[in-house]
Amino acid sequence: MVKLIIALIFTMNLFNYETQKYSVILMDDDFEIRYYEPVIKASVISDENSNNNFYKLFQFISGNNSKNEKIEMTTPVYMKSEDEKNKMEFVMPSKFNMDNISTPNDISISIYETQAKYFACVRYGGYSNSSKFQEHSARLSKKLRDIDIKMIGDIFYVSYNSPYKVFNRRNEAMVEIEYVEKN
Repeated sequence: MVKLIIALIFTMNLFNYETQKYSVILMDDDFEIRYYEPVIKASVISDENSNNNFYKLFQFISGNNSKNEKIEMTTPVYMKSEDEKNKMEFVMPSKFNMDNISTPNDISISIYETQAKYFACVRYGGYSNSSKFQEHSARLSKKLRDIDIKMIGDIFYVSYNSPYKVFNRRNEAMVEIEYVEKN
């Protein structure tokens, strides 16, 4: 298992991966409001640590699925902790839809299509940890209160880099929002 994770980490630094597309609606320094079209995600929720969830999802995209198909890695990886459970999601490459995506062999992984939604985020660099995430989550909450935009659900963590990327790291504290575009 460790060898697979190390191999993924090194390859994530060598290649450019497809990144989930979005439209920026509003930008203010490191704060953005974005619109996301529907995408297919692979999701796992467990009471185990995020490394175990990552391993399960990595196995799925490495061929542990109904078609023994290798699926390209994409960014970002979504992570959320709630009710003593950890949730991790991989965005599937844009060529997939619910009709052509492989079924996971691991029953703890679910595949679903998201709905089009608005999200707000605060971007930050460096290695993330609980205190950095809390700091940027608080900034995100305050910014949304200041501009009178309502959050839907809890703030979650989004990562775009492998743990071994040292420079130009991209992390985000993100939350779904109620937003109506002004014409």
